[in-house]
Amino acid sequence: MSVLLPNMADFDTIYELEEEEDEEEEESETVVRSQELPRLRDAPEPVAVRGAGQITVFGLTNKFDTEFPSVLTGKVAPEEFKTSISRVNVCLKKNLPISVKWLLCGCLCCCCTLGCSLWPAVCLNKRTRRSIEKLLEWENNRLYHKLGLHWKLSKRKCETSNMVEYVILIEFLPKYPIFRPD
Repeated sequence: MSVLLPNMADFDTIYELEEEEDEEEEESETVVRSQELPRLRDAPEPVAVRGAGQITVFGLTNKFDTEFPSVLTGKVAPEEFKTSISRVNVCLKKNLPISVKWLLCGCLCCCCTLGCSLWPAVCLNKRTRRSIEKLLEWENNRLYHKLGLHWKLSKRKCETSNMVEYVILIEFLPKYPIFRPD
């Protein structure tokens, strides 16, 4: 269906042009393209690497579990997985204690500052998340995109409560690039 606006005098009038043959051709092309593409529902579920630490600040735990998930067998070497998780854990180990200190100071002074003393802890947590996201993006570009995997930091609702936690999601990329018709 096309829309034609002949001139400014007829601006409010919209004319529809019938192009039945063109629409039929476009539908047949999209059917052929969709048959060639992998379906997203056939892709395996993403693997979630949950936090394994004792301290959690604004959903970020102080370390992630380095245990190799059996789903990734044959996709990535256990040593590479452990090295990547260890890099994330080093980043958390460096940044999270400072966030905890600022959070404690912010809670102590919260009544006097009307909550403004919590801003440093919130900003430090955001900086920590961004540094982990950059680290995961570097890991993706370096290794995991070549292996058909994509790592990202994602929010998930805890299974036991209404709290939100951050997990590392390992998604499986489709084998073929997805072409979108214009």
